[in-house]
Order: sequence, then structure tokens, then C-alpha cells
Amino acid sequence: MHEHIAEAVKEPDVVTVPPGAICLRFETMKLYSALGAVRHLLDTGQVKPGDTLIDSSSGIYAHALALACHRHGLNCHIVGSTTIDRTLRVQLEILGATLEQVRPSQNLRLDQNLRVQRIGELLQQNPHYHWMRQYHDAIHYLGYRDIADLIRKEVPNGPLSLVGGVGTGASTGAIATYLREAGRDVTLIGVQPFGSVTFGAEHVSDPDMIIAGIGSSIPFHNVRHHLYDRIHWINFDYAMSGAIELLRASGIFAGLSAGAAYLTTLWEQKQDTDPTYIFLAADTGHRYVDTAYAHHTAAPGLGTMRPHEVTTQNELKHPWSAMNWPPPDNGLLHDAPALMAEPA
Repeated sequence: MHEHIAEAVKEPDVVTVPPGAICLRFETMKLYSALGAVRHLLDTGQVKPGDTLIDSSSGIYAHALALACHRHGLNCHIVGSTTIDRTLRVQLEILGATLEQVRPSQNLRLDQNLRVQRIGELLQQNPHYHWMRQYHDAIHYLGYRDIADLIRKEVPNGPLSLVGGVGTGASTGAIATYLREAGRDVTLIGVQPFGSVTFGAEHVSDPDMIIAGIGSSIPFHNVRHHLYDRIHWINFDYAMSGAIELLRASGIFAGLSAGAAYLTTLWEQKQDTDPTYIFLAADTGHRYVDTAYAHHTAAPGLGTMRPHEVTTQNELKHPWSAMNWPPPDNGLLHDAPALMAEPA
């Protein structure tokens, strides 16, 4: 029996998806990040019950942090994007979290910069607040050890290919790290939207892309580039088609990042059938109903889709590009310095 709904909600469903891949389907995967980080802060005395935790979010992390704070008797304040909808706003209010949303902006970079700027102002006014820094603090790796342990138990020994959105770096990067530490042979394949600076695609825009959670317009220190073996950049139309086909093939109703990961998995599986392929469906598809799923009859089929294979970011192009990582003579990207020691 679980002591709190947060522990129950975070558990993924492990589902076999045709043709033989494994999907880890989460209601909200970032609960692992939030719960692991909050537990660490409490255990080390950096925060105590009654303190206020603050962070920026476009939606999913806000819910996860609010649940973690509710679980452990902490206050929660979110500086949110305008993408946070009424359903989540009401839940945050009832959970006791406070939310302020930045003004509407025309692009992701401005939205993220406005949120970070506002957090700086709040910390000046309230220096006792603890900023969670989900993008930069390595404590967000800690909770994902449980997912690595789950994979070790559920998936037979042998080489693994883990596919999922890069995002803040603390999900796919952490799971692969803990699996490798346990001796598993893991190929890590990251999924990115065009326009993300994380792996050097900021020069190729995708105005329709609304899966900001797997990419970024600002550098994230939690992304450790050396952990990744392959990167796929997928645009909105192809991610939408992947999500729709995932629902059609398996019944899994998941977000656009899952659609992109599924499309990537299908391609990689054709190239190398030896590993067991595991892809992440980090959230449900509810917030994409109007923008993506409602257009399912017009979505292109997967049959002719294939990535444009590149060796340098200068060659990236729509609708789908892929690259072995690191590229030859890569001088563009380096891991940011860790803000704390590697997770134990």
C-alpha cells in the first residue's frame, strides 16, 4: 500500500509494443525527479517541512513538484509558462501550491528567459526560498535510479537501446547512467525537437513544435552530452504521426515526445535488431488532443518516413534528421560543469 498518491502515480506501465519494443508508459515521469530531489534535500537537512520550494515549469514538472511538496509537508511556488492550462491550475491551487504565469510570448526562448528572470526576482525578495533548479542541479538524477532498477528486473540480460526525449538530461541520461553502472550494455538514443540548443539545432526552427519539454532554447547543465550515442531531431508533424500510430498500434495514449521516441525506435530497430529497445512515454496525451490527436485523419502515415542521416549540425533539416554522437571533430558542445557531485 502506498502512503501517498505520488508514489502510486509515478509507477510506469511496462508494455510490449509491436514489433517487439518495450514502452515505459508514465502518467508523469517527472515525479521520479521531483520525489528523489525532495527526499535528498530533506535527508541532508537542506530543507525542512514548512519551507518553500520554487521552480520554473511549462506544466508537467509543476504538477510533480506540487505532489512531492504535498507528500512531504513543504510549500511550493511555481513560475509557470502560459501553456499551463486550467485543469492543472485548479489542481495546483487545491494542492496548496501557488502559481504565477509569465506574460504570453511568441517563442520558447523568451518564455524560458522570462521565467528564469522572475525566479531571480523572487529569490531576492525571499532568500529563504529553495530554488529546485530542475534544469541544472544533479540531484534530479537521483530518483531515476528506481527506473533503472525496474528495467533490470523486467528486461532480460543483454544489450539495451534506450530511447527518449533529452529534455533536462535527468531522465534518459540518469537511467542510462545507473544501468551502465550496474553492468548493462546500453546504447542511449536521445530525441530532440528542431530549434533546441541542447545538441546544436537552434538554427533550424519548427514553429509548430509544442513539445518543449524534450528540448530547450537555453543551455541545461544537467545534460551530459557524453552519455548519448545517437540523436534524432523530429519535427511536429512526424512526432504527431508517431503518437497517433502508437495509439493505433498499442492503445497507448501518450504525449508527442512518446510519438517521436516511438518513431525513432521503429527506425533504429530496422537497422539493428540485436538490442532490446525500450522507449519512454513520459506523459499522457491529454494536453495534445486539440493540437495533435484531433488531426489524426490528416496525419501522414509512417510508411515512407526515414531520417536524413547527417554528420554535422549544419546538415540538419526537416522533417527528421539523425546523427551518431559525438560527431567527428565536435567542437560545438561540451558538458556544462556539474553543480554538485555525481549522484551516489
